[in-house]
Amino acid sequence: MEIKAQENGIGALKIGVWVFFLLLIFEGAFRKWFLPGLSAPLLIIRDPLILYLLVMAWKKNILPKSKYLMAIMAIGILALATTLLFGHGNVPVALFGARILVLHFPFMFVIGAVFGEKDIVLLGKILLWLSIPMVLLLALQFYSPQSAWVNRGVGGDLSGAGFSGALGYFRPPGTFSFTTGTSQFFGLLACFVLYFWVRSESVNRLLLVGASLALLAAIPLSISRTLLFSVILMVLFAVIAMLGKPKYTRRIVIAGLCVLILLAILAQMEFFQTSIEVFTARAENAGRSEGGLQGTLINRYLGGMIDTFDNSTKLPFFGYGIGMGTNVGSQILAGERTFLIAEEEWGRLVGEMGLLLGITVILIRVSFSLHLFLCSLAKLKNHIFLPWMLVAFGLLLIPYGQWAQPTTLGFSILVGGLILASLKEQELPEHNPR
Repeated sequence: MEIKAQENGIGALKIGVWVFFLLLIFEGAFRKWFLPGLSAPLLIIRDPLILYLLVMAWKKNILPKSKYLMAIMAIGILALATTLLFGHGNVPVALFGARILVLHFPFMFVIGAVFGEKDIVLLGKILLWLSIPMVLLLALQFYSPQSAWVNRGVGGDLSGAGFSGALGYFRPPGTFSFTTGTSQFFGLLACFVLYFWVRSESVNRLLLVGASLALLAAIPLSISRTLLFSVILMVLFAVIAMLGKPKYTRRIVIAGLCVLILLAILAQMEFFQTSIEVFTARAENAGRSEGGLQGTLINRYLGGMIDTFDNSTKLPFFGYGIGMGTNVGSQILAGERTFLIAEEEWGRLVGEMGLLLGITVILIRVSFSLHLFLCSLAKLKNHIFLPWMLVAFGLLLIPYGQWAQPTTLGFSILVGGLILASLKEQELPEHNPR
């Protein structure tokens, strides 16, 4: 059967998804600048919205059935019980951890059910518009001292929200509470920039050029190697999509020329030259400490995966308790923000829930990601480009993204929902509507 969202109740749910999107982009700004005294409750401001939308979707029979959805929710409820019986036993921490599995992951399927291609394209165009003021904000934060208002941290922290960079410059967080939001915002933007260069008739060309310029400038200004790797991956996916399709050759050439022209323009600007020097220094310093590019990739990904399995035998069967590996959990349990379990996502999952439940969640996330990839590949063979570009970004967050961090969790759920929405009308037995 095909994924088809029912029209009844779709309008209200769509509005809810748009509110979720706006909160994801701007909640950090409220926590830092406008409502710093409410920074703690604003951290979970999306949660009651998601709960309300899930209930609404369930009542209207819009929430799809899915083996992934049912399995994740069952594990979340079971992990909550084992945490209270055998783990740390702290109810608020356990609920905070369980909400990732029983609220946020299911919401991905609500987005997929109520959004359509027009909604996704509209969201992409909004990202193009937002990218220009966002990169200007990055530049302002990059060149301002950490004591400046624009660099204030969560709760109005005067020590600044920037994260260590290089040559005395800090990684700017933009409107987000932490720098990961910057790399994820522009990573998602890269999907749409590349998509619109292929489907340029659906977007204002001047806006597309401006967003492309913003994306190129954001890479050094963010001092984020993750963003650079993300953009490279998006480009590789775009090239793969274009192979064997002569009608796209002209557009590829035009896009390539535009990028070269934009880079030439940026290269003449002093602010861009400085950010390039800082980014290069950051990459060289990190590369030396991690053993070069190969060491970076192995340590960040394969190393974390291997450590997860190596350390799993030393853990209690049901782990230390769900939520303990989050910043909120550590703040409540230990009185400070620290990694009580593991910095890597897979290590956190196994440490919180134990070997059996933790590995099961990992396998579900990896299997679900592979499923989305294969469905997007099938769409690409039918010359449908959008799911393929979205899944390129989704593969960075859904299987291994640090969902304990609210912004990363938000972008993971958003892109997962957009991928599901872009796959509408495809035969997906495990996503049959109720």
